[in-house]
Amino acid sequence: MLAGVNWFTAAVLYVIIWWTVLFAVLPVGTRPVAEADPATGWRGAPAQPRIARKALWTTVIATTLWIMFLVIQATGWISFRAGFLASPDF
Repeated sequence: MLAGVNWFTAAVLYVIIWWTVLFAVLPVGTRPVAEADPATGWRGAPAQPRIARKALWTTVIATTLWIMFLVIQATGWISFRAGFLASPDF
């Protein structure tokens, strides 16, 4: 694992990124059912949700973002321990 990040932190970070990306990807390309329910007018869930394709895209995007975060953290480009983003000493 890269310096400064243990495996548990990396795994939790990946899960958080994956779920966030999933909710961003879910509405992409969805279309409502053609005919609404005659009683309520409700169209309900999308006609073709394509969940497997969206899960694949979510995994690809989340993995890319996760690797980018680990590289940025390991190189020290962004640090919460020193510099502008560090917490102030009281």
